[in-house]
Amino acid sequence: MMSSTKMIILRSSDGDIFEVEETVAIEMQMIKYMIDDECVDTTIPIANVTGKILTKVIEYCKSHAEATNTSQDDLKDFDANFVKVDHETLLDLIIAANFLNIKSLLDLTCQTAANLIEKMTVEEVRKFFNIQSDFTPEEEEEIRKESPWAFE
Repeated sequence: MMSSTKMIILRSSDGDIFEVEETVAIEMQMIKYMIDDECVDTTIPIANVTGKILTKVIEYCKSHAEATNTSQDDLKDFDANFVKVDHETLLDLIIAANFLNIKSLLDLTCQTAANLIEKMTVEEVRKFFNIQSDFTPEEEEEIRKESPWAFE
């Protein structure tokens, strides 16, 4: 069985089509399970992932699928450069990695986000993740008085 030549066709949420080698596609656990369960005979729709993000995910999976030919240092360099993206792309990559069940990519992107927000204030973190406050300004002020340590 020559699995390296078998191609899997993925369709992003915005309709882009990607023809991916099976060895690369199975880096995405969700796709691997579909192949293992013989659920794949046509194009696989990837509902939660745009073409722009799926392009990046495939690039990541390709580099990691070929990791046997790559030194660990080169792979670390690839990963470090891979996550040098704007905040929105980083958050989209986290969602895609979670949806497609790519643990190494999820770990990489979450660690990158954690490193970015580590020194941020509560307001900066809210802005980064586009989170609206549940509290009125008055309620928030009261919480700040009662628990100032939480806002340091």
